[in-house]
Amino acid sequence: MCLEIATNFHDQWVILLCLRLCPTLRDEFVTQAYVRAARDGRGIPEPFKRGPTARVPPGEWVIYLPDRHVCPRDIVAGADARPGSAALTMRPWWPDTGVMTAESPPAVAPESPLMSLPGAVVADGVDAGVAAHYGNPLGEQRRLAEDVAFVDRSSRGVIRVPGTDRLSWLHSLTTQHLSALPAGRGTEALVLSPHGHVEHHLIVADDGEITWLDVEPGTAPALLTFLDAMRFLLRVDPRDATADWAVLTVGGPATDSVLRAALEVMVGSTPYDVTPLPGGGLVRRRPWPGAQAVDLVVPRDQLEAVAARLAAAGAEPAGIDAFEALRVAGRWPRLAFETDHRTIPHEVGWLETAVHLNKGCYRGQETVARVHNLGKPPRRLVLLHLDGSGMALPRTGDPVATAARSVGVVTTAVRHYELGSIALALVKRNTADEAIASAGPCAAVVEPLPDA
Repeated sequence: MCLEIATNFHDQWVILLCLRLCPTLRDEFVTQAYVRAARDGRGIPEPFKRGPTARVPPGEWVIYLPDRHVCPRDIVAGADARPGSAALTMRPWWPDTGVMTAESPPAVAPESPLMSLPGAVVADGVDAGVAAHYGNPLGEQRRLAEDVAFVDRSSRGVIRVPGTDRLSWLHSLTTQHLSALPAGRGTEALVLSPHGHVEHHLIVADDGEITWLDVEPGTAPALLTFLDAMRFLLRVDPRDATADWAVLTVGGPATDSVLRAALEVMVGSTPYDVTPLPGGGLVRRRPWPGAQAVDLVVPRDQLEAVAARLAAAGAEPAGIDAFEALRVAGRWPRLAFETDHRTIPHEVGWLETAVHLNKGCYRGQETVARVHNLGKPPRRLVLLHLDGSGMALPRTGDPVATAARSVGVVTTAVRHYELGSIALALVKRNTADEAIASAGPCAAVVEPLPDA
């Protein structure tokens, strides 16, 4: 018997096929997707064994198809099948993708060797292992924004995906159009739940042979579990490379001159242009902070040497707190800070940067399309200016209220070197700009969007 599927393949379905006449069924390539078949549970990838097909009754076959949009009418028996020869049922199933929330305990990253730099104070939370600051938090912000500085972000996870099918495969699993991503380019992408909620945020770069994904600290193992479960017979081999590769960010108007002097490398001016680094790794243009910021992905055992060369060329170290302050001022969301278990891309601005609205099906697309075309998101991300007369900042999760009515929660609060105490908050969509509010212990006002 053969099956023909008249649809695109992107999300996870389990098809139970009870074969009465045909004793064997080999793996087949079906309409641009591989089908994995296993009998009596043998050969089922480990993540699937926790699902509803952990025990396959004798005589039944389990076929994994990466598309939850397949309907029974889309499946037709081949010419060699006879009526009544097979009973076909379908049920949706997808593995746990390990969605991270602010309450999720992160996997602990190795402590950065740059913690040995003078004045380093270790960060807490998901950024533990890198420096929060080096003794002058506000001065470090100013250098990162107005001169040049480098930020140790080696707590981030790094996944390397080699293989001929890597881009078309990632295209089918994420919100971004990746199948035609040229070598030397990058982008952002999301992995969504079946209901369209954000589970992972990926920064993508392709060097022509390997697609690099760097992700929030602690999320690489869960993302890799999901990717492994979706490999089937495709020519891809994702690997968690966090122990071997590290991310450094360089920002400020003098970034390009420092890169030329320190690493003898230049990168394009368009956000997400990618250039290979001598000795391995890459440099990728960032859209913020400032027009010249870049990420460096370097071998972890060369992190100290690269930082020393940047310092010799004029860049000074800045802690992750400086990076976070500029992130908040720029209204850039961060997974598990500005997101929770029900966040959709529209609410935090990722629709513009990490979602391609004209690509084919992917998990969660119905929600993305429905809200974009027919409705409005229930919440929106706003910048709050806080009363800085007190010493305390609101904490993540503190309520935001207007006229004694709760309208949302604080996501990240910081002290900015120019703006003072500010915070990002996720509030109800109808919360007015310039509304007077309270945010935890602080009085606050909602900052209008720049183009409002």
